[in-house]
Amino acid sequence: MASLPNIRRHARRTSPSALVAPERDRPDVQRLEAHGLTWLNIEEPTDAETAWLAEHQDFHPLDLEDVLSRRRQRSKIDEYDDYVFLVLHFPRFDKRTGRLQATELNVFIGPGLLITIPKEPLKPISALWSRCEQRDDARFDFMSKGSGFLLYEIVDQMFDYCFPILDKIGFKLDTLEDAIFEGQSNELVRDISNVKQEIINYRKIIKPQRPTLRMLERAVQRYAPDDLEIYFDDIVDKNERIWDSLENYKEVADALEATNESVITHRLNAMLALLTIISAVILPLTLITGFYGMNIDGLPFAHNGVASFIMLLVVMVVLAGGVLWYFRRRKWL
Repeated sequence: MASLPNIRRHARRTSPSALVAPERDRPDVQRLEAHGLTWLNIEEPTDAETAWLAEHQDFHPLDLEDVLSRRRQRSKIDEYDDYVFLVLHFPRFDKRTGRLQATELNVFIGPGLLITIPKEPLKPISALWSRCEQRDDARFDFMSKGSGFLLYEIVDQMFDYCFPILDKIGFKLDTLEDAIFEGQSNELVRDISNVKQEIINYRKIIKPQRPTLRMLERAVQRYAPDDLEIYFDDIVDKNERIWDSLENYKEVADALEATNESVITHRLNAMLALLTIISAVILPLTLITGFYGMNIDGLPFAHNGVASFIMLLVVMVVLAGGVLWYFRRRKWL
């Protein structure tokens, strides 16, 4: 592997809202060195950074093509004689679209070298970088045990970052459950659809890399201490916990959708029942008024003036009361 030149340290960019990273004439590479380990971090790589990697490192051209590709790569581990190339995905809430999206993290790991290349700025990596950059004890804790241990810390903190996103989904489901029976069923249809979409997106991120994480410890064990296996097992456990929670949330979301549809149907049926009862009560009254509205001679009480009106009104009230009594007796009311 080629030696690393001295690289000017650049301030971390804070423009995650850009749709496409601007092209740069000079490569923007962050560098940290401590305890025989070099950590390079390249956010939102462009042609300049990819060309720099091709010039200074003996990486396979297909790996560099994956780094620069605008299309999301599948989660994978490519092992070579002197380095390992990883592609991992993590959830990230996109404020521009208001949806949960997958962000890609590419990693090159070799003896004494770790290169992290997030396609978008990731808060856990930025926070860990700042700690190591500013504090000697942090550099000792994270960079003194080799590139494999530093990779574990990065991936571990990325998965820790996944749990608050998972908790937000759980909170949304609890809120929706409370709102269903508060007369907001019609308004909740879109909210339930949105939270189901978030769960689906999250599952699409987590599921494909489950086998990748199981192979991670074996792939990087040559760059890590002998006792690191248990640490990577913890990462696999976190991934499985997230997956199990997503499975439960999926079932809850489906149940909430079915319950909300049942509530809407029940209210619609109650409304239709009320309209049916009103129609059944009015129908005989309309029949009577229709007969007397045809001006046909010979109808009872047709020529008795006010007395006829009062008597017909009494008959209609008694008839309506009889219909309501019948419905009550049959327990339709």
